[in-house]
Amino acid sequence: MKKLGLIGGTGPASTLLYYEGIAYGVQRKTGKNFFPNFTVESLSVFEVLKMCSERKFDELVKYLLNGIDSLHAAGAQFGAISANTPHIVFDELAARSPIPLISIVEATLKQARREKLSKIGLLGTYTTMKESFFKTPFLKNGIEIFTPNGDEMKFIGEKIATELELNIVNKQTQNKFLTIIENMRKIYGIESVVLGCTELPFIFNGVNLGVGTLDTAQIHIDALVDEILS
Repeated sequence: MKKLGLIGGTGPASTLLYYEGIAYGVQRKTGKNFFPNFTVESLSVFEVLKMCSERKFDELVKYLLNGIDSLHAAGAQFGAISANTPHIVFDELAARSPIPLISIVEATLKQARREKLSKIGLLGTYTTMKESFFKTPFLKNGIEIFTPNGDEMKFIGEKIATELELNIVNKQTQNKFLTIIENMRKIYGIESVVLGCTELPFIFNGVNLGVGTLDTAQIHIDALVDEILS
């Protein structure tokens, strides 16, 4: 079994989701009363979002790399980041990392290809929706990926930062998000929506979105479980 080193804290609620998902996922797959040994390095989601909004990507790489170095020192054999937005610097980070890293974007793309999707919507932080790092791999694989309009992207980004990152689920926010998804279905004909922020599953828990979902957190967790057991 391989030891995982996980960059967490971005934010805390999704880090708990990863912790439980990985521990119980390994237990289910092995069929034994066993939990894997892995290490979590908790960073600040607010620092990450600030560096992204100010486009201080060199600082972001250094910040994340310090965390990965700590995980490596703790014996991690491979690593991952439990958030989508920091993947804006994934390529540079992976090139400089002392251990292999598993990308949430690449894992989600593989799932979209398995489902033979051709048109999908993307929700996430403003950075994730606005920048090209998430969209480009899908477009290169012939999958059209659509985002909400500018005002809707700002609304979603604000609510992620001020509500979901603080583990607050607001019914009015949920309804607005559902309206945005429905608009993308009507306008673009999306077949599925990417929950491109690892906090988004909390606001959509038990809710029918009217389209399929690509839950990046769960997809990533499944990929990490497979790697632990490989």
